[in-house]
Amino acid sequence: MKAEKLFDVTGHVAFVTGAGDGLGRAMAEVMADNGALTVMTDIDAAKLETAAAPLRKSGRKVETAVVDVADFARLEASIDETVKRHGRLDTVFANAGISAGRSYRWPEGEIDAVDMKRWDQVLHVNLTSVFMTMRRAAHHMREQKSGRIIVTASIGGMQAEPLVGYAYAATKAAIINLVRQASQELAPHNVLVNAIAPGPFLTNIAGGRLHTEPDVRKAFEDMVPLGRLGTVDEIKGLALYLGSPASSFMTGACIPIDGGATAG
Repeated sequence: MKAEKLFDVTGHVAFVTGAGDGLGRAMAEVMADNGALTVMTDIDAAKLETAAAPLRKSGRKVETAVVDVADFARLEASIDETVKRHGRLDTVFANAGISAGRSYRWPEGEIDAVDMKRWDQVLHVNLTSVFMTMRRAAHHMREQKSGRIIVTASIGGMQAEPLVGYAYAATKAAIINLVRQASQELAPHNVLVNAIAPGPFLTNIAGGRLHTEPDVRKAFEDMVPLGRLGTVDEIKGLALYLGSPASSFMTGACIPIDGGATAG
């Protein structure tokens, strides 16, 4: 079978959270570029429009919705509205997430200094909102007997990661097991559930410090055998694979994409 057919998502309906920039934007772009009608959501309306405008200009089928994933009613309504407009929901990327702040390598990130208000916020966004996204997507996909749910985890959820905050590590580990659990329940309904576990990518995560603090960037680069951070475009191949017919026998997996960081 030719690659064009394996990775063709023409006519599919995709829904992406956190699509205003970074990895979410790349996920939305690759789905739209390969034929999917892609609903891009983000909390930041300006970023969302900046991301969507070039796709519209090039003739891609994209829609936008301003959604704060921490507002569960709005999140669920946006998923429901997508199904109502288009009659189906083929692929959902539960991607939106936030940083927990500095790791224990800095005094403010040490275990005794963890800000519990921030802890609760990170759990709300990175764990509970992902669960809510999965749950509402599963509701529709189970009825149509098909679908793909793809969660953005992290290698920081697969192993100890000295460069991320405690709450980030905890939530990313938790959603990896959510993926495994949901994959078992939903497999009989032909709903595939998988996770992508990125290593260090050059995004605005970590409060944008990868762009502004050379020591932070170097610390992340040093953990990667390839010696550099990933670019957001380098997530596209894996995202398309999991969102396309090519991954029809893949469920319950957590796939690292990290320049070799977890190989040692």
